[in-house]
Amino acid sequence: MTTFENTTTNNYNYGHNASYCKFREEFKYILLPVSYALVFVVGLALNSTALFVIVFRTKRWKPSTIYMFNLTMCDTLYIFTLPFLVYYYADENDWPFSEALCKLIRFLFYANLYGSILFLCCISLHRFIGICYPMRSLNWVSARRAKLVSVAVWAIVLFCQAPILYFSRIRDQKTERVCYDTTSPELFDDFLVYSSIVSVLMFALPFMVVMVCYGLMVRKLLEPGWGSEGGPDGERGGLSAQRTKQKSVKMIIIVLGTFMLCFLPFHLTRSLYYSFRYLRQINPAQISCTLLEASSVAYKVTRPLASANSCLDPILYFLAGQDARSNLTKKGRASSSKTTSVSRRLTTKL
Repeated sequence: MTTFENTTTNNYNYGHNASYCKFREEFKYILLPVSYALVFVVGLALNSTALFVIVFRTKRWKPSTIYMFNLTMCDTLYIFTLPFLVYYYADENDWPFSEALCKLIRFLFYANLYGSILFLCCISLHRFIGICYPMRSLNWVSARRAKLVSVAVWAIVLFCQAPILYFSRIRDQKTERVCYDTTSPELFDDFLVYSSIVSVLMFALPFMVVMVCYGLMVRKLLEPGWGSEGGPDGERGGLSAQRTKQKSVKMIIIVLGTFMLCFLPFHLTRSLYYSFRYLRQINPAQISCTLLEASSVAYKVTRPLASANSCLDPILYFLAGQDARSNLTKKGRASSSKTTSVSRRLTTKL
């Protein structure tokens, strides 16, 4: 069966049978470079700030801090690959670099995508245990266990995304060199099976876990007597139940927003496009070129949204994390106090 690839070629697909479709996709040569450049600038600034605060301004690393550090590292590694993609798509799919770099960049995209999903799931589970089982969380949740869970998450991500290093490859097509964002046409059927399994295990299941956790958290937070006998694990004695509720609500909004805006549209449109493409290969009369092109356009439009999670993740740390704001405030106060002290000494000497 002859397959075809339209996501990385300029206005046409390869194939010489009835499944051949001609696409016009010049829009992506503007959309993708501009969006990736914006994600690079904004994401680099936010993640660098988050890493600085976590590494240099956080004295006590709680489990949530450990998960946020790993999430930020995951985003930062991906952000450094974006300049290569900006150049590639601005040059209309002409890859000037090596095949090894093509494999690495595609690998880091999916590693960031699913690493972010799993670490957000860990953060959600951590907050869920603290809210719904505050006393038991004293034994269940610890920094040591958070480190072990983080190592396990990285191992799962690296293992599950390792096949990307095999599927991703480059190929010379006329006057350009393509760096496939999926795989070469002859391997697409195998890639479809692999991609479907990964989507279920590393997106659908974590998404369901997050939704269930947040549903139970909201129900718990709405109970009239919640917080009267002590807040959840990780909260200091001086924090009120109201502040804990606000912090939890902010986290719920940001994480659900990230899933709904970045992850869900990408996986839905990608699944539709892959399915339509596969069905057309089997029976061209079943899927029209118009429908296939529409699904391809939708998939490409949501790809920048998937990358935008690198900008939203640090916002989770700064808005939902009281410690982060406290560390930044302390830094500002310390600088102000130091300046005032120096000024007073100078005034005295003068």
